[in-house]
Amino acid sequence: MRVLMLKQKIMFAVALSLTAGCAIQPTGPGDSADQPGNVPEAVIAMAAPDQDVATARLVPEDGCYWYEHSGPVETTLLPLRTANGNPICVAREA
Repeated sequence: MRVLMLKQKIMFAVALSLTAGCAIQPTGPGDSADQPGNVPEAVIAMAAPDQDVATARLVPEDGCYWYEHSGPVETTLLPLRTANGNPICVAREA
């Protein structure tokens, strides 16, 4: 019985250590636009009020600006929008 419990603990520790590595975000050289807070003044001027532009960043996958919304349970990325409700994105190359 003790051996079985010991094996379970070891398996749990191994699984935890393997999945913990997945949560680490890679660091390295990247565009400064995708870092929180690096938003051009023109984008800040277009953004509707009640959005945290200090946490806004350009997401390369869709070419739009997103900001962190801190809710009562979790922090979520939401699209940065104009006063009309349109998402703020960069022009795509043709």
